[in-house]
Amino acid sequence: MSLARVNLFTPQQAEDAVLARLADGRAFTLFTLNLDHVVKLRRSEAFRACYAAADLVSADGWPIVWYFRRLGVELQRTTGADLTLPLCEKAAETGVPVFFIGPQPHVQARALPVLRERIPRLLIAGADASIIEPDDRDALESLARRVRASGARLCFICLGAPKQEFVAEALKQLCPGVGFLCVGAALDFISGAVKRAPRWVQRFGMEWAWRMGADPLRLAPRYWRCAEVFVLIALRRLPLAFSAQPAVRFAAAGKAQHHD
Repeated sequence: MSLARVNLFTPQQAEDAVLARLADGRAFTLFTLNLDHVVKLRRSEAFRACYAAADLVSADGWPIVWYFRRLGVELQRTTGADLTLPLCEKAAETGVPVFFIGPQPHVQARALPVLRERIPRLLIAGADASIIEPDDRDALESLARRVRASGARLCFICLGAPKQEFVAEALKQLCPGVGFLCVGAALDFISGAVKRAPRWVQRFGMEWAWRMGADPLRLAPRYWRCAEVFVLIALRRLPLAFSAQPAVRFAAAGKAQHHD
């Protein structure tokens, strides 16, 4: 029994899958699997159930990509941060209103004007930066009402794992026709509150080292636990899986079609 299953193999496929589901008008969730998530999946049955219910899952983090490539699966790293701007651009092109949840109020207040400047046609239907707990049903229902009332079709959740995944799954049940993407630190990067590793660092798979250097007291214990998990998945003692059918394929006419 695997801890999680990946069904998005490239960033382009992730974009296509999101757009296909938006065209269908159905609610969905998108998670991005990394080693920190695997650590949390080992410890939490509730998190495993949440991941099992996710519609779309990509490989975020070079260790996950490396693991699947050893199994003969050719996939590319696909992070929430890398999907945010392209999907906002697609949303602007197609007139899809978007909503943002998290992170802190001051980060959100800096990030949204940057997005409006970069993508003038982006329809930001609403945003929420209040503190929300996944087990607070009243707060979730209140937030769901705001999302529904806004008319948003695509919601970016920037709360960190596992909170953002739990919130996304709960809101999916309460907001028909809305897609919920868990994108972690995307708004932190867009706002400039956190400086992301340069592209060359990312290409060498060393973004984790860049981040730890910026915040060692907080991140060193996390990456120690991730290192332990990496050894276990490398030895295939913690199985991960990939979908035999990707989340989206293309028919002869070129129209994107999705698989459940």
